Amino acid sequence: MSQARITIDRDFTIADVPRRLFGSFVEHMGRCVYTGIYEPGHPQADERGFRQDVLALVKEMGPTVVRYPGGNFVSGYRWEDGVGPVEDRPVRIDGAWHTIETNAFGLHEFMDWAKEADVEVMEAINLGTRGVEEARSLVEYANHPGGTYWSDLRRKNGAEQPFDIKLWCLGNELDGPWQIGGKTATEYGRLAQESAKAMKLVDPTIELVAVGSSGRSMPTFGTWEHTVLTHAYDEVDFISMHAYYQEHDGDAESFLAESVDMDAFIDGVIATIDAVKAAGKHTKQVDISFDEWNVWDQVKFNDVESVEIAKAGWKKHPRVIEDTYNVTDAVVVGTLLNSLLRHGDRVKIANQAQLVNVIAPIRSEENGGAWRQTSFWPFERMARLAKGRILRLAVSAPQIETKRYGGVDSVDAAATWDEETGRVVVFVANRSLDEESDLTVELRGLTGLRVVNAETLTIPEGGDRHTANLETTQDAVHMVPLTAAEVVDGAVRATLPPLSWSVIELA
Repeated sequence: MSQARITIDRDFTIADVPRRLFGSFVEHMGRCVYTGIYEPGHPQADERGFRQDVLALVKEMGPTVVRYPGGNFVSGYRWEDGVGPVEDRPVRIDGAWHTIETNAFGLHEFMDWAKEADVEVMEAINLGTRGVEEARSLVEYANHPGGTYWSDLRRKNGAEQPFDIKLWCLGNELDGPWQIGGKTATEYGRLAQESAKAMKLVDPTIELVAVGSSGRSMPTFGTWEHTVLTHAYDEVDFISMHAYYQEHDGDAESFLAESVDMDAFIDGVIATIDAVKAAGKHTKQVDISFDEWNVWDQVKFNDVESVEIAKAGWKKHPRVIEDTYNVTDAVVVGTLLNSLLRHGDRVKIANQAQLVNVIAPIRSEENGGAWRQTSFWPFERMARLAKGRILRLAVSAPQIETKRYGGVDSVDAAATWDEETGRVVVFVANRSLDEESDLTVELRGLTGLRVVNAETLTIPEGGDRHTANLETTQDAVHMVPLTAAEVVDGAVRATLPPLSWSVIELA
């Protein structure tokens, strides 16, 4: 059994836990909207078509903010298509995902759903095929009280009171050659700057997210952020980050270390933001919106699924990237959450992509049931339990050799301390595939604590690292008690199973 040690001190904290860190994403893609959150005629749908079984799982999972309506979809989207009487809305083709969009679900429906789900709305605007005029018109439609063309149209369409959307994305992945209306960094930087100015003239209280690199591997990474912020630093509040991870060729060790890449990606973007701030003599602080992240088998999508979608022709809400998540995937998701929490001083928003069916922690079937994927559990536990201050950790653990990242700690962790309640929560993963870890957590300045709950997500009895939750075995993988976790002589002692993500609550 390996030995690992984590030291925490209540005087060494990073920042308050940002509540927007536990966000999700609903895109008009595949079955995320249609037969996901919205399915009129389903036995558990209400009069508005909202699936109550899915909604119950969303509320249990606990996202605080949801980004909408895309994603790649938004770069060809006309927001006006999704308002007004449903029978009058146009049917369009969506080139981003090669589908037919009926527009039966639009802004008003999403605002109603978000209110029911108790989530903040993060609205994305189209800066691919559209621009400044459409952006400011949408803000007026959504947020102006009344007495103007667009605000009165909203009232005519059934929403007397403004939607009061505070958080807006200035487009999506416009550095990508796959994006409808892609731009160079200079083209986008100027467009983002002018759109931001116009939008804030309509509503100066809104917060704006500029598009950052679509991934750390993009050839323009770094220079893109620098150029965009050089133009738009004073007008925006956040710059976005996107990252997806997958296991390549059975290399589980590297896959389980992907949070090392996320750490480096975040640190690089922070360095670029601060360089632009210093060079421009800016006084305000731009932070990060990590508004797309998850585990996603992109190789399968690019090589197989995208070809099948094209061959199938134009269809309404086909199955798109409905990845099934196993134990290994869930542990990786847990470590990515750990990374985001550790960077909570600068990563103020994060959105796991997506919420239902499309690489999602929640799955549903048309006219059928809904269930939790393995990746549901780390998100639900951290969203519910991470409160107060983020603690700065010192970790000492044996190294695991990986092909992609060299030696990495066998243990990955994050922790929070709620001064009001005195509760400390430790989120910790054991990356080893075959060895338990004897964990010690030194508690400095935190006296009189005891373990009130300890749970782990790991390989279930009779299963293996590929075990997943399916429609027929919906609870095969879930959080189970972490036995023999206790405080001894002012330190937490616990044994972490191989391939596990655990939560230890102290009070």
